[in-house]
Amino acid sequence: MATIDRRSATLALAHALSAAEHGLPVIPLSRTKLPALRSPHRDAPDPLLCRGECGRPGHGVHDATTDPATVRALFAAAPWATGYGIACGRPPHHLIGVDLDTKADTDSTAALRHLALRHLFTIPETVVVLTPSGGRHLWLTGPPGVAVPNSASRLAPGIDIRGAGGYLVGPGSLTAHGIYRTAPGTGHLAPAPCPGALLRLLAPPAPLPDRAGHPAQGHASGHGLVQFVRAAHEGQRNTRLFWAACRAYENGIGDSLADALTTAAVAAGLPEREARATIASAARLSNLGSGN
Repeated sequence: MATIDRRSATLALAHALSAAEHGLPVIPLSRTKLPALRSPHRDAPDPLLCRGECGRPGHGVHDATTDPATVRALFAAAPWATGYGIACGRPPHHLIGVDLDTKADTDSTAALRHLALRHLFTIPETVVVLTPSGGRHLWLTGPPGVAVPNSASRLAPGIDIRGAGGYLVGPGSLTAHGIYRTAPGTGHLAPAPCPGALLRLLAPPAPLPDRAGHPAQGHASGHGLVQFVRAAHEGQRNTRLFWAACRAYENGIGDSLADALTTAAVAAGLPEREARATIASAARLSNLGSGN
């Protein structure tokens, strides 16, 4: 058994190093698909909000790296690791994972086809990873400045999304239920860009409610969108700005509202250059979705 575990650990490290070489940030995983290294703050009397600033490993996806020496060090600290996770939403690929689950009462593949027909997009040829349970992970890439949130069955039953702050189990990983493998014919592909119409479905947060509990109004004039961006907190600024800009362009006021949205985003703490890049991404995606 020890020999098998050593071989599995060696293979996991080799796969992780190969992924890192292709620009995919990785962390070691245990057979449970969870990060292999425990938090260095687990015995602290009070909860600590640390994402690796302490310099020690054990911060889950925040440990993810493409540096070969650091990858080796992480796996050396977790010799029981038999798999690896790939951090989503990180440069250069800004990976988005579409997890199509398989359950007796759920056809997630058909649900995705229905979404594609309804919203007029096509899933491009891309990397597909087969899970031990019979599911599939589709790898897509997003534009810089757009934080796609993680979600479970929000799009449709059986369709989970791995975005910023999440990770995908990498192909070649051994888990308690089996091995993750690249689907035949997709291993040579690079992750394909996420279609604009699908990205708009993935990125938008729920509108802020007003005092009466109703969704914020004012899309026609843009006032509600500007306020929505201005009220953003750390970790949601890009997502809110992208959503608001998409709605503005869909309503034909994108160009006229761009400066106001930029000012609101800067007031919320986003650098102006990043804000304008996010609005430009929304403009491009809106044009794609309209066929322009």
